[in-house]
Amino acid sequence: MEQVNEISPDTRAILGLQLPTDPRWVSLAEISLQDVLTDHAYCEQKAATACISLIQRYNQKEKLVNTLAPIVTEEWGHFRLVLAELQKRGLSLGMQRRDDYVNALVQFCQTGGAEEGRLLDQLLMMAMIEARSCERFKRLSEGLSDSYLQKFYRRFMESEAGHYTLFIELAETYIDKEKVRTRWQQWLTYEAEVMQKLEVRGDRMH
Repeated sequence: MEQVNEISPDTRAILGLQLPTDPRWVSLAEISLQDVLTDHAYCEQKAATACISLIQRYNQKEKLVNTLAPIVTEEWGHFRLVLAELQKRGLSLGMQRRDDYVNALVQFCQTGGAEEGRLLDQLLMMAMIEARSCERFKRLSEGLSDSYLQKFYRRFMESEAGHYTLFIELAETYIDKEKVRTRWQQWLTYEAEVMQKLEVRGDRMH
């Protein structure tokens, strides 16, 4: 594998990702700016909605509720920031598109068995999405030619960087740490396989 296609040591240490974003993605995203900003806006909206759903489903888990409540506010604020950026550039919020990446991750989640396993996978899937999003924001902050957008995505990267560990720590609050770590490694392996299969498209955040 060529050096350009390797995960840097710092990114691997921070996020644990096994496969980097294809380097062509940033150039494609820059060409499709309205589409990628639109998709980013909807990703932030879905992140807020997913946290709300977890709060509703596990309302008796006090730490989960108290931890995710401010994340809802933060993610919705991010949606508004991306929406404002679209409007500032004279671009409109487009239609929400099917998210093949997230749909593939959903297929890896447990749907039966004990509630503990289902909760674990829900939290780890959200951790996985946050980790990949953070890596994509880093790519945009380093690779876009627009210096303002570089800074724009640097701020998103810094803001989102701790979210994936937050979801893992929540899982460890309610589930044996060894189970969490073992399953997380399985998620990392599966996610790398998903990334290998997905078409490289600049009109998607993932």
